[in-house]
Amino acid sequence: MLRRALFALLVSSLSCAAMAEDPATPTTLKGGKVITVDEAATLSKAKSAVFVDTRSPLNFGKGHIAGAVSAAYKEKSDKVENFKASDDSFDFAKIPADKAAAVVFYSDGPTGWKSYKAAVLAVKEGYKNVSYFRGGYTDWTGKSLPVER
Repeated sequence: MLRRALFALLVSSLSCAAMAEDPATPTTLKGGKVITVDEAATLSKAKSAVFVDTRSPLNFGKGHIAGAVSAAYKEKSDKVENFKASDDSFDFAKIPADKAAAVVFYSDGPTGWKSYKAAVLAVKEGYKNVSYFRGGYTDWTGKSLPVER
C-alpha cells in the first residue's frame, strides 16, 4: 500500500515537473530596447527593421512574421538573465553585417529565451539598433498580423 502511494506521488511529481513552464524572460535589454507588438507591427509595416526569427526551422516553416529571416538560436545554457553564452550558438551571418541596421529578434513569446539571448549577443557584438520583441509570435498572431508559411 505504501509502495503504491509513493509510486503515485513520484509519477505525479514528474508529471508536474514536465509541465512546468519556462521562466519568463527579462523585461529589459541592456543596450537595446524591448518592444511591444504594436511597435513591432509599425516597424514591420514600414519595412524599417530586419525581423529575425530565432525559433527552430521547423517552427519557422509552420509560420513566421512576414518578411522575417530564419536564424535559429541553438540554446544549451540555462534560462537566466546572466546565461553562459559560450554554451550556445548563433549564426550572425544570417543577420545584417551593418551593425547600425535595425534588427528585431523574436521567438514564441515571453518565455522564448532564444530571442532574448540572441538580442543580448547582438548587443555584445556591437549592434547599435537592437530590439527584442518579447511578446513574439504569440502576440503577433494574437493580433492577426500578417504571417508567412
